[in-house]
Parts: sequence; C-alpha cells; structure tokens
Amino acid sequence: ADLYGADLRDTGLTGADLTRAYLYGANLAGADLTRADLTRADLTGANLAGANITSANFTSAYLYGANFTGAYLYGANFTGAYLYGANFTGAINPP
Repeated sequence: ADLYGADLRDTGLTGADLTRAYLYGANLAGADLTRADLTRADLTGANLAGANITSANFTSAYLYGANFTGAYLYGANFTGAYLYGANFTGAINPP
C-alpha cells in the first residue's frame, strides 16, 4: 500500500496487515495499531504520537525520525528495525 503522507489520525487499524506499506511521513497520531503487522514497512518521519501499538510487529521496518512520543508500546516487536532519530520520549512500556 502506498500511504505516503496519509492522515490516519485516531484510525482503528487493529490487526491490519501493513507489511511493506509505504507510510513515509504519515500521521498515525492516536491510531490503534494493536497487533498490526508492519514488517518491512517504511514509516520514515511518521507521527505515531499517542498511538496504541500493543503487540504490533515492526520487524525490519524503517522508522528513521519517527515520532513515538507517548505511544503505548507494550509487546511491540522492533527486531531489526531501523530506529535512527526515532523519538520515544514519554512512550509507555509497562512491565
């Protein structure tokens, strides 16, 4: 999917298959990405502030400069993800 710069604020994307999706610069602030599969997706510069990414899969995703400020990260998988410049200030990852 090519969602370059898409405005997906507060969107319900629970369980969505976004494998290899192009979300460069997309606004996903407050979106629900619980259990979403974003394997190898390109989220360079994307805004995920306050998003719920519980158990989301970001394996080998491109997250350069992505904003995860205040995002809920419990169980999210970032194995092999490219996180250079990503902002996790205030992100929530409970035990």
